[in-house]
Amino acid sequence: MLEELLVFTRGGLILWALSGGGGATAVNASLVDALIRSSLLGDQSAEGAGVSPDGMRALKWAFDNALGLVFVAVYRRVLHLLYVDDLLAAVRSEFSRIYHPRRTSYDGFGDVFRQLHLEAQARADEMSKSKQAPVESRPPPTPASHNVGPMVPGDDGGNAGGSKQGDNDGDSGKEENSGGDPEPKDGGAFNLSILQNLFHRENNDVKKKNKPNKKGRHKNREKEPSNKKLDFSEPAERGKTDHVAVNEGKSKVDEDEQVGDDPKVKGWFSSLFQSIGAGNSVISKSDLLPALRAVKDRLMTMNVAEEIAEKLCESIAASLVGKKLGSFTSISSTVQVAMEEALLRILTPSRSIDILRDVHAAKERERPYVIVFVGVNGVGKSTNLAKVAYWLLQHDLSVTLAACDTFRSGAVEQLRTHARRLQIPIFEKGYERDPAVVAKQAIQEATRTKSDVVLVDTAGRMQDNEPLMRALSKLINVNNPDLVLFVGEALVGNDAIDQLTQFNQKLADFSSVPAARLIDGILLSKFDTVDDKVGAALSMVYVSGAPVMFVGCGQSYTDLKKLNVKSIVNTLLK
Repeated sequence: MLEELLVFTRGGLILWALSGGGGATAVNASLVDALIRSSLLGDQSAEGAGVSPDGMRALKWAFDNALGLVFVAVYRRVLHLLYVDDLLAAVRSEFSRIYHPRRTSYDGFGDVFRQLHLEAQARADEMSKSKQAPVESRPPPTPASHNVGPMVPGDDGGNAGGSKQGDNDGDSGKEENSGGDPEPKDGGAFNLSILQNLFHRENNDVKKKNKPNKKGRHKNREKEPSNKKLDFSEPAERGKTDHVAVNEGKSKVDEDEQVGDDPKVKGWFSSLFQSIGAGNSVISKSDLLPALRAVKDRLMTMNVAEEIAEKLCESIAASLVGKKLGSFTSISSTVQVAMEEALLRILTPSRSIDILRDVHAAKERERPYVIVFVGVNGVGKSTNLAKVAYWLLQHDLSVTLAACDTFRSGAVEQLRTHARRLQIPIFEKGYERDPAVVAKQAIQEATRTKSDVVLVDTAGRMQDNEPLMRALSKLINVNNPDLVLFVGEALVGNDAIDQLTQFNQKLADFSSVPAARLIDGILLSKFDTVDDKVGAALSMVYVSGAPVMFVGCGQSYTDLKKLNVKSIVNTLLK
Protein backbone atom coordinates (compact mmCIF):
# COMPACT_ATOMS: atom_id res chain seq x y z
CA MET A 1 0.00 0.00 0.00
CA LEU A 2 1.25 3.48 -0.87
CA GLU A 3 2.04 5.30 2.35
CA GLU A 4 2.66 8.84 1.08
CA LEU A 5 2.97 10.84 -2.11
CA LEU A 6 4.40 14.35 -2.04
CA VAL A 7 4.60 17.12 -4.61
CA PHE A 8 6.95 19.97 -3.72
CA THR A 9 8.89 22.77 -5.39
CA ARG A 10 12.58 23.29 -5.86
CA GLY A 11 12.38 25.71 -2.94
CA GLY A 12 11.15 22.97 -0.60
CA LEU A 13 7.51 24.16 -0.51
CA ILE A 14 5.11 21.18 -0.27
CA LEU A 15 2.23 21.81 -2.69
CA TRP A 16 0.23 18.62 -2.17
CA ALA A 17 0.46 15.51 0.00
CA LEU A 18 -1.51 12.28 0.00
CA SER A 19 -1.77 12.45 3.80
CA GLY A 20 -3.77 15.66 3.44
CA GLY A 21 -3.35 19.30 2.37
CA GLY A 22 -0.20 21.04 1.28
CA GLY A 23 1.14 21.93 4.68
CA ALA A 24 4.58 20.88 5.76
CA THR A 25 3.69 18.45 8.56
CA ALA A 26 6.49 17.06 10.70
CA VAL A 27 6.50 13.75 8.80
CA ASN A 28 6.37 15.42 5.39
CA ALA A 29 9.05 17.96 6.29
CA SER A 30 11.36 15.23 7.57
CA LEU A 31 10.87 13.19 4.40
CA VAL A 32 11.62 16.17 2.16
CA ASP A 33 14.64 17.11 4.24
CA ALA A 34 15.94 13.53 4.25
CA LEU A 35 15.39 13.22 0.52
CA ILE A 36 17.30 16.42 -0.21
CA ARG A 37 20.17 15.70 2.15
CA SER A 38 20.75 12.00 1.50
CA SER A 39 19.39 11.19 -1.94
CA LEU A 40 19.16 14.22 -4.21
CA LEU A 41 22.61 15.76 -3.83
CA GLY A 42 23.95 13.87 -6.85
CA ASP A 43 22.36 16.37 -9.30
CA GLN A 44 20.11 13.74 -10.88
CA SER A 45 17.66 15.15 -13.38
CA ALA A 46 15.32 12.20 -14.10
CA GLU A 47 13.76 9.42 -12.01
CA GLY A 48 15.43 7.85 -9.00
CA ALA A 49 14.94 5.61 -6.01
CA GLY A 50 16.33 5.18 -2.51
CA VAL A 51 15.47 4.32 1.09
CA SER A 52 14.43 6.45 4.04
CA PRO A 53 16.98 7.13 6.82
CA ASP A 54 15.31 4.55 9.11
CA GLY A 55 15.58 1.91 6.38
CA MET A 56 11.88 1.01 6.70
CA ARG A 57 10.51 2.86 3.68
CA ALA A 58 11.33 2.84 0.00
CA LEU A 59 11.31 6.15 -1.89
CA LYS A 60 10.86 6.76 -5.60
CA TRP A 61 10.95 10.19 -7.17
CA ALA A 62 10.54 11.96 -10.48
CA PHE A 63 11.37 15.51 -11.59
CA ASP A 64 9.78 18.10 -13.83
CA ASN A 65 12.83 20.23 -14.52
CA ALA A 66 10.97 22.77 -16.63
CA LEU A 67 8.66 23.70 -13.73
CA GLY A 68 11.03 22.87 -10.89
CA LEU A 69 8.75 20.26 -9.30
CA VAL A 70 9.55 17.01 -7.46
CA PHE A 71 7.17 14.05 -7.10
CA VAL A 72 8.01 11.53 -4.36
CA ALA A 73 6.25 8.23 -3.57
CA VAL A 74 6.83 6.53 -0.19
CA TYR A 75 5.85 2.95 0.67
CA ARG A 76 6.86 0.15 3.02
CA ARG A 77 10.10 -1.38 1.89
CA VAL A 78 8.84 -4.97 2.26
CA LEU A 79 6.08 -4.36 -0.29
CA HIS A 80 6.62 -4.92 -3.98
CA LEU A 81 4.54 -2.18 -5.65
CA LEU A 82 4.90 -2.57 -9.38
CA TYR A 83 2.72 0.40 -10.25
CA VAL A 84 4.71 3.17 -8.50
CA ASP A 85 6.74 4.27 -11.55
CA ASP A 86 3.62 4.35 -13.69
CA LEU A 87 1.73 6.29 -11.01
CA LEU A 88 4.52 8.86 -10.64
CA ALA A 89 4.57 9.47 -14.39
CA ALA A 90 0.77 9.95 -14.44
CA VAL A 91 0.82 12.29 -11.41
CA ARG A 92 3.65 14.33 -12.93
CA SER A 93 1.74 14.72 -16.18
CA GLU A 94 -1.55 15.75 -14.52
CA PHE A 95 -0.06 18.01 -11.85
CA SER A 96 2.22 19.80 -14.31
CA ARG A 97 -0.85 20.60 -16.39
CA ILE A 98 -2.59 22.48 -13.53
CA TYR A 99 0.50 23.92 -11.85
CA HIS A 100 0.94 27.70 -11.57
CA PRO A 101 3.91 29.34 -9.77
CA ARG A 102 1.66 31.67 -7.74
CA ARG A 103 -0.73 28.97 -6.64
CA THR A 104 0.03 27.29 -3.31
CA SER A 105 -3.09 25.19 -2.68
CA TYR A 106 -4.13 22.12 -4.69
CA ASP A 107 -6.81 20.61 -2.44
CA GLY A 108 -8.88 19.44 -5.42
CA PHE A 109 -6.06 17.26 -6.72
CA GLY A 110 -7.00 14.46 -4.29
CA ASP A 111 -9.89 13.20 -6.46
CA VAL A 112 -7.67 13.23 -9.54
CA PHE A 113 -4.98 11.30 -7.67
CA ARG A 114 -7.41 8.58 -6.47
CA GLN A 115 -8.48 7.97 -10.07
CA LEU A 116 -4.84 7.87 -11.27
CA HIS A 117 -4.00 5.49 -8.41
CA LEU A 118 -6.78 3.08 -9.33
CA GLU A 119 -5.81 3.13 -13.01
CA ALA A 120 -2.13 2.49 -12.22
CA GLN A 121 -3.05 -0.43 -9.93
CA ALA A 122 -5.32 -1.90 -12.61
CA ARG A 123 -2.60 -1.72 -15.24
CA ALA A 124 -0.10 -3.36 -12.87
CA ASP A 125 -2.55 -6.20 -12.05
CA GLU A 126 -3.25 -6.72 -15.74
CA MET A 127 0.47 -6.96 -16.49
CA SER A 128 1.09 -9.30 -13.57
CA LYS A 129 -1.68 -11.69 -14.71
CA SER A 130 -0.40 -11.76 -18.28
CA LYS A 131 3.08 -12.67 -17.05
CA GLN A 132 1.86 -15.42 -14.72
CA ALA A 133 -0.59 -17.06 -17.20
CA PRO A 134 1.91 -19.35 -19.05
CA VAL A 135 3.51 -20.65 -15.84
CA GLU A 136 0.53 -21.13 -13.50
CA SER A 137 1.50 -24.78 -12.79
CA ARG A 138 4.90 -23.78 -11.52
CA PRO A 139 5.43 -22.91 -7.87
CA PRO A 140 6.14 -19.21 -7.24
CA PRO A 141 9.86 -18.46 -7.20
CA THR A 142 11.47 -17.71 -3.87
CA PRO A 143 13.06 -14.26 -3.85
CA ALA A 144 16.83 -14.41 -3.56
CA SER A 145 18.50 -12.55 -0.72
CA HIS A 146 22.02 -11.27 -0.64
CA ASN A 147 24.16 -10.58 2.33
CA VAL A 148 25.76 -7.60 0.55
CA GLY A 149 22.51 -5.72 -0.07
CA PRO A 150 20.39 -5.52 -3.21
CA MET A 151 22.14 -5.76 -6.54
CA VAL A 152 22.10 -2.96 -9.08
CA PRO A 153 22.05 -3.92 -12.75
CA GLY A 154 25.65 -4.09 -13.92
CA ASP A 155 27.00 -4.38 -10.33
CA ASP A 156 28.19 -7.72 -9.00
CA GLY A 157 29.61 -6.62 -5.70
CA GLY A 158 33.01 -5.77 -7.13
CA ASN A 159 33.13 -7.89 -10.32
CA ALA A 160 31.94 -5.95 -13.36
CA GLY A 161 30.37 -7.72 -16.30
CA GLY A 162 26.98 -9.41 -16.68
CA SER A 163 28.36 -12.83 -17.69
CA LYS A 164 30.31 -13.29 -14.51
CA GLN A 165 27.33 -12.41 -12.40
CA GLY A 166 25.29 -15.03 -14.23
CA ASP A 167 27.87 -17.67 -13.32
CA ASN A 168 27.51 -16.87 -9.62
CA ASP A 169 23.72 -16.77 -9.48
CA GLY A 170 23.43 -20.29 -8.14
CA ASP A 171 25.61 -19.63 -5.11
CA SER A 172 24.39 -16.17 -4.29
CA GLY A 173 20.79 -17.30 -4.36
CA LYS A 174 21.42 -19.68 -1.45
CA GLU A 175 22.83 -17.03 0.89
CA GLU A 176 20.61 -15.58 3.58
CA ASN A 177 20.04 -11.90 4.24
CA SER A 178 21.01 -11.01 7.78
CA GLY A 179 18.10 -8.54 7.96
CA GLY A 180 15.55 -11.27 7.19
CA ASP A 181 13.46 -9.15 4.76
CA PRO A 182 13.18 -10.43 1.21
CA GLU A 183 14.37 -8.02 -1.43
CA PRO A 184 12.47 -7.95 -4.74
CA LYS A 185 14.51 -8.19 -7.92
CA ASP A 186 12.33 -5.85 -10.00
CA GLY A 187 11.57 -2.29 -9.02
CA GLY A 188 12.44 -2.78 -5.34
CA ALA A 189 14.16 -0.14 -3.24
CA PHE A 190 17.91 -0.35 -3.10
CA ASN A 191 20.67 0.91 -0.88
CA LEU A 192 21.79 4.40 -1.93
CA SER A 193 25.48 3.60 -1.39
CA ILE A 194 25.32 1.03 -4.21
CA LEU A 195 23.90 3.69 -6.55
CA GLN A 196 26.63 6.15 -5.59
CA ASN A 197 29.35 3.54 -6.23
CA LEU A 198 27.86 2.80 -9.64
CA PHE A 199 27.58 6.53 -10.40
CA HIS A 200 31.28 7.09 -9.63
CA ARG A 201 32.27 3.98 -11.62
CA GLU A 202 30.34 5.19 -14.70
CA ASN A 203 31.94 8.62 -14.41
CA ASN A 204 35.40 7.04 -14.39
CA ASP A 205 34.51 4.93 -17.45
CA VAL A 206 33.36 8.05 -19.32
CA LYS A 207 36.57 9.88 -18.42
CA LYS A 208 38.66 6.97 -19.71
CA LYS A 209 36.71 6.89 -22.98
CA ASN A 210 37.11 10.64 -23.49
CA LYS A 211 40.81 10.64 -22.64
CA PRO A 212 42.78 11.63 -25.75
CA ASN A 213 45.04 9.05 -27.35
CA LYS A 214 48.50 10.49 -26.87
CA LYS A 215 50.04 8.05 -29.34
CA GLY A 216 47.91 9.01 -32.28
CA ARG A 217 47.22 12.66 -31.71
CA HIS A 218 50.34 13.96 -33.52
CA LYS A 219 49.67 11.60 -36.39
CA ASN A 220 46.13 12.88 -36.79
CA ARG A 221 47.31 16.45 -36.61
CA GLU A 222 49.63 15.90 -39.55
CA LYS A 223 46.74 14.72 -41.71
CA GLU A 224 44.53 17.76 -41.06
CA PRO A 225 44.89 20.39 -43.80
CA SER A 226 45.44 23.94 -42.52
CA ASN A 227 43.16 26.59 -43.96
CA LYS A 228 44.73 29.34 -41.93
CA LYS A 229 45.79 32.36 -43.96
CA LEU A 230 49.38 33.19 -43.12
CA ASP A 231 49.87 36.07 -45.56
CA PHE A 232 48.20 39.11 -44.00
CA SER A 233 49.44 41.65 -46.53
CA GLU A 234 46.90 43.33 -48.79
CA PRO A 235 46.79 42.86 -52.61
CA ALA A 236 48.40 46.26 -53.20
CA GLU A 237 51.30 45.30 -50.96
CA ARG A 238 51.91 42.16 -53.05
CA GLY A 239 52.31 44.13 -56.25
CA LYS A 240 48.64 44.26 -57.26
CA THR A 241 46.55 47.38 -57.82
CA ASP A 242 44.06 48.63 -55.19
CA HIS A 243 41.88 50.70 -57.53
CA VAL A 244 39.01 48.31 -56.77
CA ALA A 245 37.20 48.88 -53.49
CA VAL A 246 38.21 46.33 -50.88
CA ASN A 247 35.59 43.72 -49.97
CA GLU A 248 36.26 41.71 -46.83
CA GLY A 249 32.78 40.31 -46.45
CA LYS A 250 29.89 41.21 -44.18
CA SER A 251 30.57 43.54 -41.26
CA LYS A 252 30.10 41.85 -37.88
CA VAL A 253 27.90 44.75 -36.74
CA ASP A 254 25.00 43.15 -38.62
CA GLU A 255 25.58 39.67 -37.23
CA ASP A 256 23.40 38.45 -34.37
CA GLU A 257 25.92 37.54 -31.73
CA GLN A 258 24.97 34.55 -29.60
CA VAL A 259 25.33 34.88 -25.87
CA GLY A 260 27.97 32.47 -24.63
CA ASP A 261 26.92 29.59 -22.44
CA ASP A 262 26.82 30.40 -18.80
CA PRO A 263 29.33 28.62 -16.61
CA LYS A 264 28.20 25.16 -15.60
CA VAL A 265 25.69 25.49 -12.78
CA LYS A 266 25.29 22.88 -10.10
CA GLY A 267 22.05 20.96 -9.86
CA TRP A 268 19.36 22.95 -8.16
CA PHE A 269 19.04 20.44 -5.32
CA SER A 270 22.70 21.04 -4.46
CA SER A 271 22.11 24.79 -4.56
CA LEU A 272 19.03 24.36 -2.40
CA PHE A 273 20.94 22.31 0.17
CA GLN A 274 23.70 24.92 0.37
CA SER A 275 21.21 27.69 1.09
CA ILE A 276 18.84 25.91 3.51
CA GLY A 277 18.20 27.64 6.78
CA ALA A 278 18.11 31.31 5.72
CA GLY A 279 14.37 31.74 5.33
CA ASN A 280 12.30 34.83 6.19
CA SER A 281 15.03 36.74 8.08
CA VAL A 282 15.45 40.51 7.71
CA ILE A 283 18.61 41.42 5.82
CA SER A 284 21.08 43.62 7.68
CA LYS A 285 24.14 45.40 6.32
CA SER A 286 26.46 43.08 8.25
CA ASP A 287 24.78 40.10 6.54
CA LEU A 288 25.55 41.59 3.13
CA LEU A 289 29.18 42.54 3.69
CA PRO A 290 30.83 39.16 2.87
CA ALA A 291 28.77 38.69 -0.32
CA LEU A 292 29.29 42.30 -1.43
CA ARG A 293 33.04 42.04 -0.80
CA ALA A 294 33.19 38.94 -3.00
CA VAL A 295 31.22 40.66 -5.80
CA LYS A 296 33.40 43.77 -5.60
CA ASP A 297 36.58 41.69 -5.86
CA ARG A 298 35.12 39.85 -8.83
CA LEU A 299 34.26 43.10 -10.65
CA MET A 300 37.73 44.52 -10.05
CA THR A 301 39.39 41.39 -11.44
CA MET A 302 37.26 41.95 -14.56
CA ASN A 303 38.88 45.41 -14.99
CA VAL A 304 36.01 47.44 -13.50
CA ALA A 305 37.37 50.61 -11.89
CA GLU A 306 37.54 50.30 -8.10
CA GLU A 307 35.47 53.43 -7.54
CA ILE A 308 32.71 52.11 -9.79
CA ALA A 309 32.70 48.67 -8.13
CA GLU A 310 32.46 50.35 -4.70
CA LYS A 311 29.53 52.55 -5.74
CA LEU A 312 27.68 49.61 -7.26
CA CYS A 313 28.03 47.58 -4.06
CA GLU A 314 26.83 50.52 -1.97
CA SER A 315 23.71 50.91 -4.12
CA ILE A 316 22.97 47.17 -3.90
CA ALA A 317 23.36 47.27 -0.10
CA ALA A 318 20.99 50.25 0.15
CA SER A 319 18.36 48.44 -1.93
CA LEU A 320 18.52 45.20 0.08
CA VAL A 321 18.94 46.29 3.72
CA GLY A 322 15.70 45.83 5.65
CA LYS A 323 14.12 43.46 3.15
CA LYS A 324 13.06 39.95 4.09
CA LEU A 325 15.05 37.05 2.73
CA GLY A 326 12.86 34.50 0.96
CA SER A 327 12.58 30.92 2.12
CA PHE A 328 15.51 28.72 1.08
CA THR A 329 17.31 31.75 -0.41
CA SER A 330 20.90 32.60 0.44
CA ILE A 331 22.36 36.07 0.93
CA SER A 332 24.91 35.49 -1.82
CA SER A 333 22.30 34.51 -4.41
CA THR A 334 20.17 37.53 -3.47
CA VAL A 335 23.14 39.86 -3.94
CA GLN A 336 24.03 38.15 -7.22
CA VAL A 337 20.53 38.63 -8.63
CA ALA A 338 20.38 42.28 -7.51
CA MET A 339 23.79 43.01 -9.06
CA GLU A 340 22.83 41.33 -12.33
CA GLU A 341 19.69 43.47 -12.57
CA ALA A 342 21.71 46.62 -11.82
CA LEU A 343 24.34 45.85 -14.48
CA LEU A 344 21.70 45.11 -17.11
CA ARG A 345 19.98 48.39 -16.29
CA ILE A 346 23.24 50.38 -16.55
CA LEU A 347 24.52 48.80 -19.79
CA THR A 348 21.20 48.74 -21.67
CA PRO A 349 20.88 51.99 -23.70
CA SER A 350 18.12 54.30 -22.48
CA ARG A 351 17.69 55.80 -25.96
CA SER A 352 17.74 54.58 -29.52
CA ILE A 353 21.20 53.90 -30.95
CA ASP A 354 20.00 53.00 -34.45
CA ILE A 355 22.45 55.01 -36.55
CA LEU A 356 21.06 53.74 -39.86
CA ARG A 357 17.60 55.05 -39.03
CA ASP A 358 19.05 58.44 -38.05
CA VAL A 359 21.09 58.59 -41.28
CA HIS A 360 17.98 58.01 -43.38
CA ALA A 361 16.12 60.67 -41.37
CA ALA A 362 18.90 63.19 -42.12
CA LYS A 363 18.88 62.11 -45.77
CA GLU A 364 15.20 62.98 -46.02
CA ARG A 365 16.07 66.49 -44.81
CA GLU A 366 18.70 66.65 -47.58
CA ARG A 367 21.71 67.00 -45.32
CA PRO A 368 24.55 64.65 -44.40
CA TYR A 369 24.68 62.81 -41.07
CA VAL A 370 27.88 63.87 -39.26
CA ILE A 371 29.84 61.70 -36.82
CA VAL A 372 32.89 63.09 -35.00
CA PHE A 373 35.42 60.61 -33.59
CA VAL A 374 37.28 61.80 -30.47
CA GLY A 375 39.61 60.19 -27.93
CA VAL A 376 43.09 60.07 -26.46
CA ASN A 377 46.23 59.22 -28.42
CA GLY A 378 46.74 55.77 -29.90
CA VAL A 379 43.33 54.20 -29.22
CA GLY A 380 42.56 53.50 -32.89
CA LYS A 381 40.26 56.34 -33.95
CA SER A 382 41.24 56.33 -37.63
CA THR A 383 41.13 52.53 -37.93
CA ASN A 384 37.71 52.24 -36.32
CA LEU A 385 36.44 55.21 -38.36
CA ALA A 386 37.32 53.18 -41.48
CA LYS A 387 35.45 50.15 -40.05
CA VAL A 388 32.34 52.29 -39.53
CA ALA A 389 32.70 53.60 -43.10
CA TYR A 390 32.89 50.02 -44.42
CA TRP A 391 29.75 49.08 -42.49
CA LEU A 392 27.85 52.11 -43.84
CA LEU A 393 28.94 51.29 -47.40
CA GLN A 394 27.46 47.81 -47.00
CA HIS A 395 24.11 49.48 -46.34
CA ASP A 396 24.31 51.40 -49.65
CA LEU A 397 25.10 54.74 -48.04
CA SER A 398 27.59 57.19 -49.51
CA VAL A 399 30.38 58.25 -47.15
CA THR A 400 32.86 61.15 -47.09
CA LEU A 401 35.90 61.21 -44.83
CA ALA A 402 37.06 64.51 -43.29
CA ALA A 403 40.77 64.63 -42.36
CA CYS A 404 40.61 67.00 -39.40
CA ASP A 405 43.67 65.63 -37.59
CA THR A 406 45.92 68.45 -38.72
CA PHE A 407 48.26 67.96 -35.77
CA ARG A 408 49.82 64.46 -35.98
CA SER A 409 52.32 63.74 -38.75
CA GLY A 410 51.06 61.08 -41.15
CA ALA A 411 47.43 61.31 -39.99
CA VAL A 412 46.16 62.66 -43.32
CA GLU A 413 48.11 60.04 -45.27
CA GLN A 414 46.70 57.26 -43.09
CA LEU A 415 43.12 58.41 -43.72
CA ARG A 416 43.87 58.86 -47.42
CA THR A 417 44.96 55.20 -47.60
CA HIS A 418 41.67 54.04 -46.07
CA ALA A 419 39.71 56.26 -48.48
CA ARG A 420 41.58 54.83 -51.48
CA ARG A 421 41.03 51.23 -50.38
CA LEU A 422 37.32 51.82 -49.66
CA GLN A 423 36.93 53.89 -52.86
CA ILE A 424 35.29 56.81 -51.06
CA PRO A 425 36.05 60.56 -51.22
CA ILE A 426 38.20 62.31 -48.63
CA PHE A 427 38.20 66.01 -47.82
CA GLU A 428 41.62 67.24 -46.69
CA LYS A 429 43.42 70.56 -46.31
CA GLY A 430 46.81 69.36 -45.09
CA TYR A 431 48.39 70.19 -41.74
CA GLU A 432 48.43 73.16 -39.36
CA ARG A 433 44.90 74.18 -40.29
CA ASP A 434 42.01 74.95 -37.95
CA PRO A 435 40.21 71.56 -37.65
CA ALA A 436 36.88 73.27 -37.00
CA VAL A 437 37.11 75.11 -40.35
CA VAL A 438 38.22 71.95 -42.19
CA ALA A 439 35.25 70.03 -40.75
CA LYS A 440 32.82 72.78 -41.76
CA GLN A 441 34.14 72.85 -45.33
CA ALA A 442 33.94 69.03 -45.50
CA ILE A 443 30.28 69.09 -44.44
CA GLN A 444 29.53 71.78 -47.05
CA GLU A 445 31.23 69.70 -49.75
CA ALA A 446 29.30 66.58 -48.67
CA THR A 447 26.04 68.56 -48.84
CA ARG A 448 26.90 69.73 -52.36
CA THR A 449 27.77 66.21 -53.55
CA LYS A 450 24.75 64.71 -51.69
CA SER A 451 26.88 62.42 -49.56
CA ASP A 452 24.85 60.61 -46.88
CA VAL A 453 27.41 60.52 -44.05
CA VAL A 454 30.49 62.53 -43.06
CA LEU A 455 32.98 60.82 -40.74
CA VAL A 456 35.26 63.39 -39.06
CA ASP A 457 38.68 62.21 -37.87
CA THR A 458 40.24 64.32 -35.09
CA ALA A 459 43.65 64.41 -33.43
CA GLY A 460 44.22 62.24 -30.39
CA ARG A 461 44.66 64.32 -27.27
CA MET A 462 45.11 63.77 -23.57
CA GLN A 463 42.23 64.99 -21.45
CA ASP A 464 44.46 67.47 -19.62
CA ASN A 465 45.85 69.12 -22.82
CA GLU A 466 43.96 72.41 -22.67
CA PRO A 467 44.82 73.87 -26.13
CA LEU A 468 43.77 70.69 -27.95
CA MET A 469 40.64 70.31 -25.80
CA ARG A 470 39.65 73.92 -26.66
CA ALA A 471 40.13 73.13 -30.37
CA LEU A 472 37.95 70.02 -30.04
CA SER A 473 35.22 71.92 -28.22
CA LYS A 474 35.27 74.56 -30.95
CA LEU A 475 35.00 71.92 -33.69
CA ILE A 476 31.94 70.38 -32.03
CA ASN A 477 30.23 73.71 -31.25
CA VAL A 478 30.82 75.18 -34.72
CA ASN A 479 29.64 72.14 -36.68
CA ASN A 480 27.02 70.67 -34.30
CA PRO A 481 27.52 67.02 -35.37
CA ASP A 482 24.75 64.46 -35.06
CA LEU A 483 26.95 62.10 -33.02
CA VAL A 484 30.08 62.61 -30.92
CA LEU A 485 31.69 59.19 -30.59
CA PHE A 486 34.36 58.64 -27.94
CA VAL A 487 36.86 55.93 -28.93
CA GLY A 488 38.35 54.28 -25.84
CA GLU A 489 40.49 51.21 -25.27
CA ALA A 490 38.92 48.17 -23.66
CA LEU A 491 42.21 47.70 -21.78
CA VAL A 492 41.80 50.67 -19.44
CA GLY A 493 40.41 50.30 -15.92
CA ASN A 494 40.57 53.27 -13.59
CA ASP A 495 41.85 55.47 -16.46
CA ALA A 496 38.43 55.20 -18.12
CA ILE A 497 36.89 57.28 -15.35
CA ASP A 498 39.44 60.07 -15.72
CA GLN A 499 39.36 60.10 -19.53
CA LEU A 500 35.60 60.32 -19.94
CA THR A 501 35.01 62.62 -16.96
CA GLN A 502 37.67 65.08 -18.13
CA PHE A 503 36.56 64.97 -21.77
CA ASN A 504 32.98 65.79 -20.85
CA GLN A 505 34.10 68.43 -18.32
CA LYS A 506 36.39 70.20 -20.79
CA LEU A 507 33.78 70.09 -23.57
CA ALA A 508 31.33 71.76 -21.17
CA ASP A 509 33.85 74.32 -19.82
CA PHE A 510 35.10 75.44 -23.25
CA SER A 511 31.68 75.43 -24.94
CA SER A 512 30.65 78.73 -26.54
CA VAL A 513 26.94 77.85 -26.34
CA PRO A 514 24.78 77.45 -23.21
CA ALA A 515 23.74 73.86 -24.00
CA ALA A 516 27.16 72.26 -24.34
CA ARG A 517 27.53 69.16 -26.51
CA LEU A 518 29.03 66.24 -24.65
CA ILE A 519 29.93 62.67 -25.63
CA ASP A 520 26.92 60.86 -27.16
CA GLY A 521 28.28 57.32 -27.51
CA ILE A 522 31.29 55.08 -27.00
CA LEU A 523 33.27 52.88 -29.38
CA LEU A 524 35.37 50.36 -27.45
CA SER A 525 38.52 49.49 -29.41
CA LYS A 526 40.87 46.51 -29.02
CA PHE A 527 38.10 44.46 -27.42
CA ASP A 528 39.66 41.27 -28.77
CA THR A 529 42.74 41.75 -26.57
CA VAL A 530 41.10 41.66 -23.14
CA ASP A 531 39.75 38.07 -22.97
CA ASP A 532 37.18 38.20 -20.14
CA LYS A 533 38.44 41.52 -18.67
CA VAL A 534 35.43 43.42 -20.02
CA GLY A 535 34.98 45.81 -17.09
CA ALA A 536 36.04 48.92 -19.02
CA ALA A 537 32.68 48.87 -20.81
CA LEU A 538 30.86 49.10 -17.48
CA SER A 539 33.18 51.80 -16.11
CA MET A 540 32.78 54.02 -19.18
CA VAL A 541 29.01 53.71 -19.36
CA TYR A 542 28.60 54.27 -15.60
CA VAL A 543 30.71 57.46 -15.65
CA SER A 544 29.33 59.07 -18.81
CA GLY A 545 25.83 57.66 -19.17
CA ALA A 546 26.63 57.23 -22.87
CA PRO A 547 25.91 53.82 -24.45
CA VAL A 548 28.51 51.57 -26.06
CA MET A 549 27.51 51.74 -29.72
CA PHE A 550 30.32 49.72 -31.31
CA VAL A 551 33.05 47.31 -30.27
CA GLY A 552 36.27 46.99 -32.28
CA CYS A 553 37.48 43.38 -32.25
CA GLY A 554 40.30 43.03 -34.79
CA GLN A 555 42.30 44.58 -37.63
CA SER A 556 39.98 43.93 -40.59
CA TYR A 557 37.25 46.27 -41.80
CA THR A 558 34.66 43.67 -40.82
CA ASP A 559 35.89 43.52 -37.20
CA LEU A 560 33.28 45.79 -35.69
CA LYS A 561 30.41 44.56 -33.51
CA LYS A 562 27.55 45.71 -31.38
CA LEU A 563 27.91 45.24 -27.63
CA ASN A 564 26.10 42.16 -26.34
CA VAL A 565 24.90 43.41 -22.94
CA LYS A 566 23.76 40.01 -21.67
CA SER A 567 27.09 38.43 -22.56
CA ILE A 568 29.01 41.21 -20.76
CA VAL A 569 26.93 40.79 -17.59
CA ASN A 570 27.37 37.00 -17.67
CA THR A 571 31.14 37.45 -17.99
CA LEU A 572 31.33 39.99 -15.16
CA LEU A 573 29.42 37.78 -12.71
CA LYS A 574 30.26 34.22 -13.81
